[in-house]
Amino acid sequence: MMQTIEQFFSSIHPVWAALIATVFTWLVTAAGASLVFFFKTLSRGVLDPMLGFTGGVMVAASFWSLLNPAIEISETLYPGYSWMPAAVGFLAGALFIYFLDKVMPHLHLNFGLSETEGLQSKLHKTTLLILAITLHNIPEGLAVGVLFGAAAIGMEDASIAGAITLAIGIGIQNFPEGIAVAMPLRRQGVTRFRSFWYGQLSAIVEPFAGVAGALAVIYMQPVLPFALAFAAGAMIFVVVEEVIPETQRDRYTDRSVLAFIAGFLVMMILDVALG
Repeated sequence: MMQTIEQFFSSIHPVWAALIATVFTWLVTAAGASLVFFFKTLSRGVLDPMLGFTGGVMVAASFWSLLNPAIEISETLYPGYSWMPAAVGFLAGALFIYFLDKVMPHLHLNFGLSETEGLQSKLHKTTLLILAITLHNIPEGLAVGVLFGAAAIGMEDASIAGAITLAIGIGIQNFPEGIAVAMPLRRQGVTRFRSFWYGQLSAIVEPFAGVAGALAVIYMQPVLPFALAFAAGAMIFVVVEEVIPETQRDRYTDRSVLAFIAGFLVMMILDVALG
């Protein structure tokens, strides 16, 4: 089946491939958010490990799917300086999310309203939560698009299978993200449909970021290793600044760490076995 999927994505334009893959990751988020139609609450003992799993997937994807290919590609494009694009891109990605984090009003999932980050705003708590997850999803969509673009231009260390694997990994960790947005909203008294709507809406940015990433790589090939590392730096910043702190505010810290390890292993195995 994997071979059939790979053949399909190889037969279409990489921008369309990136769009389809990131629409898939968006729909998985919607599937997670749809659980509000069946449950009103979700225990922190379940939610925190889900977020931990998400963080593990993102960290593993940052290295095996993004940083490692960036370094290997740089050995061809920038002989003698293969470290440079990865280092510069990684730092730029982290600083980009840092800047957005400082200017975009948002609220992390397990934080109180008084802990709102970014510029001061009178936005409703629901909107702040959605903005937080939207910020989270930008580097994920970008990463998928960049990898599809890299495979399309024939870079030796990038493959369609690797891009598909990354999309699958991002999709797996998007399922608990959809839950993590929709359930708290439902618990606050928001209707089931509105909770679902806001939950899936948090990932709508991924197809846009995916298409942008694919286009950037296709038409500016020398930027490829920088773009891969940029996505990795952005993802690592999100994990350390947002995901991990959210899982360490209750009594389920050890459970969340084990889930983080599980997520890391799942993504590592997927990437090595399939990518």
